[in-house]
Amino acid sequence: MERSLILLKPDCVQRRLIGKIIARFEEKAINIVAMKMIQVTPDLSKQHYAEHVEKPFYGGLEEFITGAPVVAMVLEGLEVIRVVRDMLGATNGLKAAAGTIRGDFSSSRQMNLVHASDSPESATREINLYFKESELCPYEPTLTPWLKAGDE
Repeated sequence: MERSLILLKPDCVQRRLIGKIIARFEEKAINIVAMKMIQVTPDLSKQHYAEHVEKPFYGGLEEFITGAPVVAMVLEGLEVIRVVRDMLGATNGLKAAAGTIRGDFSSSRQMNLVHASDSPESATREINLYFKESELCPYEPTLTPWLKAGDE
């Protein structure tokens, strides 16, 4: 099992798309093992986007991510990092394929609704920024035998 940090960004919250996006993950049989709504602070933004802090676009990125609450989640599942990123589609909503979350709901590069970890290392670092270990609630859904073979 793999884990990924997901942020439903301020544009997702403001546009009232939280339920639709969460439903997409649940319909794909991905477990949500932690979730909370928070206000990202400038300090948390700098930690999360540490590799971008010195770049010219960082100011706008920080203004955006701190502009309204986000919903932070930890998703768990088989190959969840790749699966979720495939579900999201291209970063720029104008280039994202129809049927993907961004392809269906976004028409912007920055206002692209959802952040998802891009590697197991990033997932571990990002999850630790947003959640304490005690906030994670892993579980095995009773319908799992109907969603995947026992050896998967």
